[in-house]
Amino acid sequence: MKIGAHVSASGGPAAGIDRATEIGAEAIQIFASSPRAWRFKALTEEQVLSFRERVDATGVKPTFIHGSYLVNVGGDPAMLEKSVASLTANLEAAGQIGAAGVIFHGGSHKGKGFDAILDQAATALREVLSKCPPDVWLVIENSAGMGSHIGSSFAEIGRLIRELDSPSVKVCLDTQHTYAAGYDITNPDGIAKAMEEFDAEIGLFRLVAVHANDSKMELGSGVDRHENIGDGHIGESGFETIMAHPAFRDVPFLLEVPGSDPDSKGPDKPNVDALKTIRDRLGIPA
Repeated sequence: MKIGAHVSASGGPAAGIDRATEIGAEAIQIFASSPRAWRFKALTEEQVLSFRERVDATGVKPTFIHGSYLVNVGGDPAMLEKSVASLTANLEAAGQIGAAGVIFHGGSHKGKGFDAILDQAATALREVLSKCPPDVWLVIENSAGMGSHIGSSFAEIGRLIRELDSPSVKVCLDTQHTYAAGYDITNPDGIAKAMEEFDAEIGLFRLVAVHANDSKMELGSGVDRHENIGDGHIGESGFETIMAHPAFRDVPFLLEVPGSDPDSKGPDKPNVDALKTIRDRLGIPA
């Protein structure tokens, strides 16, 4: 179980590796281009080589790329076209730098309901998969359930995966989103029930990453608001419960928290150390 973090790739992807080592992260997630723009800035050969060299030198891996926030497989035809292009570009970048996969949000069905957009979502993602480099995963992230978001239940994600029927499709479980969607993962019975449902609907073999985030919001709120580890409703004891479950034993935990210092701009060493302390207390190998 590696403890990692989302880090800035400003200055090039290799700079993300350096930022990870500064906070003690053992794995990373980065944006390959601006997450709030459709335009994708392709990586240069120099950036790719530098990144791979830094990974070899530090041992910080695996790497995941987080896709654009604009992606919406429940949108209109123009939005679908842009979403396919964006995911494809990110997957190509992942292949270049040797990343494990691209994690993305499904977007919103805009009140039409999941059933109404399932076919179009599957069609769009099949097109993405047809262009996917070998050995790179397309990773669906569960949502918090706010509004008309796609994939807040394991059942919805499982239905989409069955439509795609591809070994390249995997899942990232976000702890805050899971909690906000109504899964009480803070106690042994709750986490056992949640992961039994995950296995039945999706399959534990598809779980390849965890977004490790405490929650500013209460159970079942449907609201996506991350908090630092131990400072939210999940709490330190909740993370100990989560990390103790065997489903997560070999899965990297990637922090997406605000940071413990008011000037922080994301995951920092205190949050990394908090998860490492729990891991050590549980006797889980790094």
